[in-house]
Amino acid sequence: MKMIAIAIIVAGVLSLAYGGFSYTKDTTAVKLGPIELSVKETKTVNIPLWAGIGAILVGGLLLVFGNKK
Repeated sequence: MKMIAIAIIVAGVLSLAYGGFSYTKDTTAVKLGPIELSVKETKTVNIPLWAGIGAILVGGLLLVFGNKK
């Protein structure tokens, strides 16, 4: 349980530090018979500030109260 809590805290800190991530997607723009034109698009995913703070809080709560039964 402690490893999961630490992983959630690290994910929250990284989301606050970077604010999001981007990835590249290949799409086919034109296809004329054997000729194909593809385009690479860069997409950006923004992670909200409240999600990062919430992940840190949830991870902290799991770390403190996770092993108590």
